[in-house]
Amino acid sequence: MAVHNYDVVVIGTGPAGESAAINAAKHGKHVAVVEKQPLVGGNCTHWGTIPSKALRHQVKQIMQFNTNRMFRDIGEPRWFSFPKVMERSRATIDQQVVMRTNFYARNRIDLFSGVARFKDEHSLLVRDSDEGMDELVAQKIVIATGSRPYRPADINFRHPRIYCSDTILSLNHTPRTLIIFGAGVIGCEYASIFSGLGVKVDLINNRDSLLSFLDDEISDALSYHLRKHGVLIRHNEEYDRVEGDESGVTVHLKSGKRLRADAFLWANGRTGNTDQLGLENIGLEANERGQLLVDEHYRTALPHIYAAGDVIGWPSLASAAYDQGLNASSEILGEDFRYVTEVPTGIYTIPEISSFGRNERELTEAKVPYEVAQAFFKDTARAQITGDTVGMLKILFDQDTLEIYGIHCFGDQASEIVHIGQAIMQQKGEANSLTYFVSTTFNYPTMAEAYRVAAMNGMNRVF
Repeated sequence: MAVHNYDVVVIGTGPAGESAAINAAKHGKHVAVVEKQPLVGGNCTHWGTIPSKALRHQVKQIMQFNTNRMFRDIGEPRWFSFPKVMERSRATIDQQVVMRTNFYARNRIDLFSGVARFKDEHSLLVRDSDEGMDELVAQKIVIATGSRPYRPADINFRHPRIYCSDTILSLNHTPRTLIIFGAGVIGCEYASIFSGLGVKVDLINNRDSLLSFLDDEISDALSYHLRKHGVLIRHNEEYDRVEGDESGVTVHLKSGKRLRADAFLWANGRTGNTDQLGLENIGLEANERGQLLVDEHYRTALPHIYAAGDVIGWPSLASAAYDQGLNASSEILGEDFRYVTEVPTGIYTIPEISSFGRNERELTEAKVPYEVAQAFFKDTARAQITGDTVGMLKILFDQDTLEIYGIHCFGDQASEIVHIGQAIMQQKGEANSLTYFVSTTFNYPTMAEAYRVAAMNGMNRVF
């Protein structure tokens, strides 16, 4: 068995692992990464963010073609199967793998393919697919193993019609009907995708509203547009049992309802990938969700072992994971460090949603006086040109100082639009002000122009 010595070893090649490894390598450290899958990129590239968003983009294009009057001059609406759309999305995955593999090669980072397990506090044993073994010894270790879908033991995920958010990507047919259990971000995104392909979707939510962390108005808008596209939302429901047979799946709810569909997708919760790490060998323990507890420097209970990304829980976003890995590595290097606390929300439903800062409910509960500035996309020239007129931009601000408290956006390009407001909100002192959007000239026609429209709307409310 070969023994290799490194300054830093990173376990996992998702966003957190990649940024941690490259940052350390660029600062002169001898770095190795371990990836249990044959290709780099982690869950983000192969099962999560990249495939689902690429899939969403293809479906959105199909929906635009089928609803645009201009295209009726050249043909009738087209129907596409799920496997066909997924096949096109895989091109993006392949491009990501090539690009990220080159990142490691260019930065002279050693890549080990296999499952890493702690031998002791400074040593990892890496077993590859051929049962070969390497031992990696490191001064510092970063755990960035990500997460996977939580799978309750009483549901048979080996059944060919029962899927989780990972296995749904291998669906080899297009079901006529689909039941999705779990109306969180993943459940809502897949409800949008499948309904966009003409699938009748039952979305089962164990709460009383969709994505309750969002602004109430945005949550209501999402509910409306999902229903508009044929999604039947069932709130305050829990499953009793899920039964699959040769022709479909029956879901028995605790309320007594019995639902039937061609396929079933479980999209309720995720579990940290820590069960194969041998944490018991170094005295670390994951919580009931398989997640590791870290301090504000991303250190575990062992100060030379760090953790970042989905394996530590909140906010479980690729964007945050990248920054967490980068800053965990910066802490190791003694460089400038930032603990990630403020992250924009990006939800890739159709239409998409993005927000930053506090919402109306939070401000009201905190007894913080505020006013609302808003612009509707249907009133902007760019949206009228593109046809993406659904949506709005909402800015919450202080009535007296005009300080911005929150940005909430629903509609096409929402995850891009929100960054403008985020940039202004993070300015110091009086620079964080609604007046920026009135005193700044925006390109016309653009979606960003909605900030000027909203700001003028807000000014009219307080002056």
